Order: sequence, then C-alpha cells, then structure tokens
Amino acid sequence: MSRKHAKRNAPRQRGGLPVDNAPVQDDRLRTVNCNAAGIDIGATVHFVAVPKGRDEVSVRNFGTYTADLEGIADWLTQCGVTTVAMESTGVYWIPLYELLEHRGFEVILSEPSQIKKVPGRKSDVLDCQWIQRLHSFGLLRGSFRPDDAIVVLRAYLRQRETLVSYAASHVQHMQKALEQMNVKLTEVISDITGMTGMSIIEAILAGQRDPETLAKLRHERCKNDEATIALALQGNWREEHLFALRQSLQLYCIYHEKMLELDAQIESYLQTFGNRSKDQVIHRPLKKPRRRRDEPAFDSHGLLFRMTGVDLTTVDGISSHSALQLISEIGTDMNCWETEKQFCSWLSLCPGVNKTGGRKRSRSGRTRPSANRAARVLRLCAQSLLRADCALGAFGRRMRARLGAPKAVTAVAHKLAKIVYGMLKYGKPYTDQGAHYYQERYRQELVNHLRRRARQLGYSLAPDAQ
Repeated sequence: MSRKHAKRNAPRQRGGLPVDNAPVQDDRLRTVNCNAAGIDIGATVHFVAVPKGRDEVSVRNFGTYTADLEGIADWLTQCGVTTVAMESTGVYWIPLYELLEHRGFEVILSEPSQIKKVPGRKSDVLDCQWIQRLHSFGLLRGSFRPDDAIVVLRAYLRQRETLVSYAASHVQHMQKALEQMNVKLTEVISDITGMTGMSIIEAILAGQRDPETLAKLRHERCKNDEATIALALQGNWREEHLFALRQSLQLYCIYHEKMLELDAQIESYLQTFGNRSKDQVIHRPLKKPRRRRDEPAFDSHGLLFRMTGVDLTTVDGISSHSALQLISEIGTDMNCWETEKQFCSWLSLCPGVNKTGGRKRSRSGRTRPSANRAARVLRLCAQSLLRADCALGAFGRRMRARLGAPKAVTAVAHKLAKIVYGMLKYGKPYTDQGAHYYQERYRQELVNHLRRRARQLGYSLAPDAQ
C-alpha cells in the first residue's frame, strides 16, 4: 500500500488537539442578580415573577389600574426585590416603568428579541418566569432610555412631529379638492401653503371665481406670470369639493395654532435646563438661515447652546431644529455609550459584518434595520450634504460614486454621529476644513499607498515631469 493510500485509510482523530494550560471553565450559570423579578406586560393584566421562596407563590397577576401598579411595587418591596426586568410591549410598559423607577427599583427594559424563545408552550406565566430567570443570570441588556428631563422634552418633540404630519395630510386633502375641481394650482406654484397659494385659496372660499382677479394675488417672487396662473384657475367650482377644501383649510390652520402653543411650551421648558455654556458667546452665522414653515418659531439655537455647552449647528448639515430633535432623542449625557463605536452601533449606522471561520459570508455590508429616530435625523442631515461644498460633502460624493447614494447617505450619517458624540462628550469644537482640503488629503493617501506598494514590488514611484 502506498503512503498516500495509507494516509487516506488511517483512522481520523476525533476532537481537537489538546491545549496546554487551558483554564478550566465552569459551565454552570451563576446567579448575578439574586433579587431580580420579571414582569410580562399586557394591556389589561401584568404577570409578575419573583425568586422562589420569597412568598407563598412566586408568580402573581395584577391589573393595569394605578392601584394595581402600586400593588405590584408593594409586593416587590415585600419580597425584597431590587431590580426588575420587563419586556417593551407597545406603550403599556411606560406607566409601570415610571412608577417602579420612582419607587427606587432598578428597571431594565428589554427588547422582545432577547426573550422571545421561551421553553415549553408559550404562556404569560412562563414568559414572566423566563424573564426573571434570564435577568437573575445577567443575560438581559437594558434598552437606552434617557433621564426624565430629556424624556419630557422628547415627548414634546414627538407630539410636534405628530402635529406636523397631521397638518401635512390636510394639505394633501386641499390638493385633492383642487384637482377634483380641475383647478391646477399645484402645477403653477411650488407650495399651496405659501403666500400665493393661501391667498388664492382664501379668495376662492370667499366667493371669488374670476381667474384674472385670483391671479393678481400672485407674489412677486413667483416664477409663473399672472397669465399662466389665471389659465390654471379655471375650474368647475362644485359645491361638495369647495366644502371639502374649506374644512381641510380650517383643520390645517387649527394644527398650526396647536403647534404654536406647543412651541411656547417647548421654549419655556428648555429654559429650565442648567446653563452649561459657561457664559460663552455663541457665534451667529453671517447669513441667517431661512426658517422652514414647520420649524419652531423660537430661538432654539441659543437655548440648545445654553443647554449643551456646544454649538451643534457648526456641523455642516445640522440645523437648529435637527439639533433639537437629536438632543431630545439621545440627551446630553454620552456616558451611556463608552465609545463612539458603541454609539454608532446603537444608531444602526455601522456596516454589517457577517463572518464565520474568519471569512466573510457576505460583502454587502448592509446595516441593521432600525427605526431609530436619531438615526433618521442624521440621515436627513447627511442627505443635504451630498451637494454641499464642505469636507463631509466631498466624502459623500466619493462614497456615492463608489457605493451608490443610499450607502453614501449612511456613511455620511455615520461620520456625523461620531462628530456629535465627540462634541457632546468631550466638548470638541468642529471646524470644516473644506472640500479642497479633503480631496487633497485623499489624493495624498492614494499616493502614499501606491508608493508603499511599489516599494514592496521593488520599484520606486516618481511624479510625472509633465
């Protein structure tokens, strides 16, 4: 028998090779949180599990009224529980979370993906027991939730987003009513809620039907002339569509009135935060940026600088309203994330890595799907930079040429997240070096790489004499 066949027919050695001085590991799970409880959240009933031996029964169910929530806190105190884990189910967890946190418990809000695999047949009793068991072993990681002051600000800003979306839906209703009357106002002006559009709609609802008279309400900065606008204002003026137009306009105005009330509430609440600016003078831009209609009317720029101690609007692409939305979602304390990489991973802005055995299974690098509101704000800011004359804009255009627009937006948003993290945690000021500086720096990195590669191959790289 040849050596080749003998090696092929030799019995294979099962198991890995022995490793000297390998530490002996204990496979048994150790209890980390001895006083841990688990709660399964529901709309009408909460199931609570405590460690065995703390009471006659280790699992009890409670209602969802305020008296029942107080009963949960009293029973947990009686059982000696100090830390509680619960699953984030809709918005039903919020009252119990806030009450337990106020009573001094350490509350962990866990994602359903961490605790969805329950052994045995699924039931509410098994769910709360499984949550309690995982939490006692320290296997649950709490979701991020800012401090109570930021939670209040976040609630105000999210309510404002709701009002903006409701007002936008009624703008669509107005456009639909105009189209049904064959009034092509949306084709001749860019925004029907502007000065020209609102003046014409109010005149129509007041009874004016003459196209030439309506066209004279045109603002001087409107692109189309009066003749074109008059041609578009010839409609059939049916009563049912005029009624729908009137109601949509009234509702649109009502939502904007509510937004003004909410803006006053937000402004007064921002003034309650401490002054971290150390009486520094904020540098206003030479050219005041144009305020959009849906942005707050108060000076959010100065209030945010007083609240955070840094001026986030110095970063290209971040406006005052975007900075306010960011602070309402992430807060001002960056110690919740040890590094900027953890912060970007929480935002789901990091490229995905799918490796096994040291080899990549996929080269797409697709980011993890997420509904993070802070990441959405950063993506909108990044999208506005793809045509900007700045270093971030040059980087975004290079990424767009290589990877496409969607991935370029994510890459720029990732850079914005790192800049925001450094400014809020370390107080680093941001200075834009310009698109020309970035392009020259990138060109120099390419030249250095080519020189190193040529040196490895035994060549030398010299510039062209021409």
